[in-house]
Amino acid sequence: MGRHTLEGNPPIAVSLRRSARAKRLSLRVSRLDGRVTLTMPHRTPDREGIAFLRVQEPWLRGHLAELSPVSKVTLGGTLMVRGQQLPILHADVRRLRITETAVEVPVGAKSIGMVIPKRLKNMARDALVEASDRYSTELGRAYSKLTIRDTRSRWGSCSSAGALMYSWRLIMAPPEVLDYVAAHEVAHLQEMNHAPEFWAVVSHLCPDYKTHRDWLRKNGDQLHRVSFDD
Repeated sequence: MGRHTLEGNPPIAVSLRRSARAKRLSLRVSRLDGRVTLTMPHRTPDREGIAFLRVQEPWLRGHLAELSPVSKVTLGGTLMVRGQQLPILHADVRRLRITETAVEVPVGAKSIGMVIPKRLKNMARDALVEASDRYSTELGRAYSKLTIRDTRSRWGSCSSAGALMYSWRLIMAPPEVLDYVAAHEVAHLQEMNHAPEFWAVVSHLCPDYKTHRDWLRKNGDQLHRVSFDD
């Protein structure tokens, strides 16, 4: 995969991807992280793809402008945890602590870029294990393992072997939204599809699932656009 930068204010980095299955040039902007990908048929010259980019530049800049801005996590700022915006502040604690009212950072700590995600991942694992255990018990279907990742294309998955995978960023969403995703993936232990029978299982486990699914559709990209880089 190659790269090209559209000059301008700001410059736009574009990934150039070739596909044997592509029949035409196509441009995609990820709502999750703003990444721009130009897919080209296998034999299309780079110059043709770049010319297409220049023609599409007004559309591309307008689309990028509509995305939620990247939210950088810094001392004195805020962070969404369990659906609540918490202030990030220094406190008289020995190690980072996340309470119901604040993200407390030890006085003198110089970097928070790695310690906050680590704590959030642990919180997410605990919450998702609890929810998955609760729903799998209710359904009478056991899962084989559970992993936590920073996925970009999906909030969770269930393999044919019964392995559950979730995005740790769900811990930033309201608890009932995290619970819905757990119910959704556990339902796949019984129905490995999205047929009406599957949604009936989801509705049984989580009656208000449509409300929580809509929250993710409207706000999920904001969770992915939280940056922990110092």
